[in-house]
Amino acid sequence: MRILGIDPGYERLGIAVLEKNKHSKECVLFSECFKTSAKLEFNERLFLIGEEVKEIIKKLKPEVLSIETLFLNTNHKTVMQVAEARGVIIYEATRAGLEVFEASPPQIKIATTGYGRANKEQVIKMVKILVKVDKNKKSDDELDAIAIALTAFACLKK
Repeated sequence: MRILGIDPGYERLGIAVLEKNKHSKECVLFSECFKTSAKLEFNERLFLIGEEVKEIIKKLKPEVLSIETLFLNTNHKTVMQVAEARGVIIYEATRAGLEVFEASPPQIKIATTGYGRANKEQVIKMVKILVKVDKNKKSDDELDAIAIALTAFACLKK
């Protein structure tokens, strides 16, 4: 099974595709931190996000989208814009026939570290233990996307 993990955002989008066969460990087929320029209009940034997700789905053919739920903070404008980016991502995945799995931050922490209140460093350390990650991959967004995909593998049990 292949899972597309996405750490949603509109400036930086963590994207990873992981695969697992019946008797094998999860492996990372693809990961990146996709960036959009702040110089662009917001609607153009959403368009670029949608196009990137559509291309990755077309090229790597995942069966499931695993995406992080929104974490509410005090900056309502940011939350709304991330929600809109999530909408574009979920739309593209649904349009391509992917099952959509949403994971909360505590679910992701439990699936990767076994502790729902783990900090970011603990999650990143465990991601690097659980799957082989290119040493040049240092983006937190990219590593978070891998953790989000790993969470779907743990929860869906397919």
